[in-house]
Amino acid sequence: MSSYDSTFRDSDASLTRREFLELTAGATLLAGMSTGSWTESNEGVPYRTLGRTGEKVSMVGLGGYHIGSQSDEQESIRIVRTALDHGVNFLDNCWDYNGGASEIRMGKALLDGYRKKAFLMSKIDGRTRKVAALQIDESLRRLQTDHIDLLQFHEIIRDTDPERIFAAGGGMEAMLEAKKAGKVRYIGFTGHKSPDIHLKMLETGFSHSFTFDTVQMPLNVMDAHYNSFEQRVLPVLVKHNIGVLGMKPIGDHIILESKTVTPIECLHYAMNLPTGVVITGCDSVPILEQALKAARTFKPMNKDEVASLLAKTAKAAQNGQYEQYKTTHNFDGTYHNPQWLG
Repeated sequence: MSSYDSTFRDSDASLTRREFLELTAGATLLAGMSTGSWTESNEGVPYRTLGRTGEKVSMVGLGGYHIGSQSDEQESIRIVRTALDHGVNFLDNCWDYNGGASEIRMGKALLDGYRKKAFLMSKIDGRTRKVAALQIDESLRRLQTDHIDLLQFHEIIRDTDPERIFAAGGGMEAMLEAKKAGKVRYIGFTGHKSPDIHLKMLETGFSHSFTFDTVQMPLNVMDAHYNSFEQRVLPVLVKHNIGVLGMKPIGDHIILESKTVTPIECLHYAMNLPTGVVITGCDSVPILEQALKAARTFKPMNKDEVASLLAKTAKAAQNGQYEQYKTTHNFDGTYHNPQWLG
């Protein structure tokens, strides 16, 4: 076992019955906060209010990574436009996805009037003012837009990230300048490694009199049991009315390898939490249609339904084997490419 993995061993022990009941009760309580939170729907896809922004976003959002990894650019464009035509308005992306191909393809998809249908989100890696400013402008060029609705600091996965971003000459200076110039409307951050680092980023912001508009993190049937963002970070976001972006509801399909839950169950669990939007990767129109079906058929889950899903996944979730983004560097783009940070 590596020293990296040993960081999380205190979370690996099997849950006692009391701990499991407390976990279920907590998940049910959090889910209750989202009950009735959606407003009108578009093409049958419910919309929710994205925290303190007041923006209305689709319950399900289209992940950006798979848009660039698709072998056929035209198929990628078709996926984006099909999503926008069928009620999805939240689009996810990132400066570093597929060497920029994800943003370039999405930019092409947003031509011909599609930009006005979208709440467009992207992310940057730059921790310094200079590098962050360059990445912001490059994302704008690739996406062929004069503004990004929500821009987030990507992969807050190191304990040093919060201090670097908020330091003099740090990335936050570039982000605030971009917002003042109208290039960016809202500011958030993402990460998938540790609730502790998320909490440190939030606290660092508060200490600088800054409250993030959104936070993105893994929220799924495995996370609920292991080093959990749901248990530790989500209540803080709800308290401060910070928009919740749930990601990895199916864990890039890895959760399905546990053979404990179906894709629809995974999506419904994440939607049952007080998420503004649940972002899921779609590398084909059929997978997009699956996500649309989940949104259109979602109904608030009662405590017994929540307990059933958690019971089915408890054993498989114990050591994080289905959440490799927490326990390995397999999903850490900036770990393998530290030059992106500046």
